[in-house]
Amino acid sequence: MPMLSVNGVDLHVHQQGRDHEPAIVFIHPPLLTSENFNYQMASLSDEFHTIAFDLRGHGFSGSSDQTFSYALLAEDIRQLLDKLDIEKAYLCGYSTGTTVAIEAMLANPDRYYGGILISGMAEVDDWINKSRIRLAALLSNQLTRGLLARAIAYGNSDMAITYSNLLKGARQTDTRTVREYYRTSLIHKNISRAAQLELPQLLVYGEKDKCFRNYAHQLHQTLPDSHLFFIKNVSHQLPTKAPRKLNSLIRHWIRLCQEDWQDQRPLRRADIANEMGDQLFERVLREQEEQFL
Repeated sequence: MPMLSVNGVDLHVHQQGRDHEPAIVFIHPPLLTSENFNYQMASLSDEFHTIAFDLRGHGFSGSSDQTFSYALLAEDIRQLLDKLDIEKAYLCGYSTGTTVAIEAMLANPDRYYGGILISGMAEVDDWINKSRIRLAALLSNQLTRGLLARAIAYGNSDMAITYSNLLKGARQTDTRTVREYYRTSLIHKNISRAAQLELPQLLVYGEKDKCFRNYAHQLHQTLPDSHLFFIKNVSHQLPTKAPRKLNSLIRHWIRLCQEDWQDQRPLRRADIANEMGDQLFERVLREQEEQFL
C-alpha cells in the first residue's frame, strides 16, 4: 500500500504509467476514494502518468487535526506534486472534487496545464443539492455513516466488485473529515474567482444529470477557456458508469492541449478554443463511431 508523507499527513497514493508525460491527478468527492478512478487509471496510463490518491481523512490516508478547507487540500496536491517530482500536471476532479481542483488551480496556476471537471460545480447554489449535502453531513456520524457509505458506494457502482471496492474505502474514512468536507462544500464560494482561471478546462456531464445541467452552463460561461460535453444516457457517475466515452474525451482533449496552438497561426484565443473544440468532437466521434457521445 503506497503511502507518502505530504503536508503533515500520510497520503495513500496510486501511480501508473510513470514513464509517460504529462501527469493527471484525480480528485474524488466526500466518502469516495481513489478507487473511484480505477477505470481511468487502467485506460489512460498507457499514454499518461496517472495519479489517484485518497484525500486526507479518506480511505487509507491519514487524518489530521488541521482545520479542513479546500485551501488545505490544494496545498496537499501542490506538495504531492513536489514529492513526486512533477513540475506540472492536469487536475481531474469529480463531483465535489471539481471544486477542489478549481481551488488548486487558482492557488498555483503555474503548476497545472489545465483541468478536467467531471459532473462538477464551482459552488453549490441550488436548494436540491444543498438539501442533499446537508442530509449527507447529518448522516456523517458514527451511528449512520455505514448507511451513507453504502448509498454512496452503490450509487457509483457499475458492478459488484466496484461496489465492494468503493465500500471498503468508505468504511476506512474518518467520520469527522467527511462531515467537514460536506459542510465546506455548502459554504465555499468560487464562481467569481473561477472567471480568473485562464487555464484550459474540459467540462463533462451526463445528459441525464438534470440537477447539474445549470452548473455545466454556468462554468462554461464563466471559465475563459472551456469545452463542454454531455454524455448521452448516463447521469452523474461518469468515472464508473461511462468510462469508455469519458476516457476517450480526456485522452483526445489532452492531446490537443499539448499541441502548440498559439504558434500555428495568428488566431484570437476564442478562435483557437472553438477550433480545438471542433477537432476534439470530431476525433472522439471517429473513435466512438456514434452520432452522439
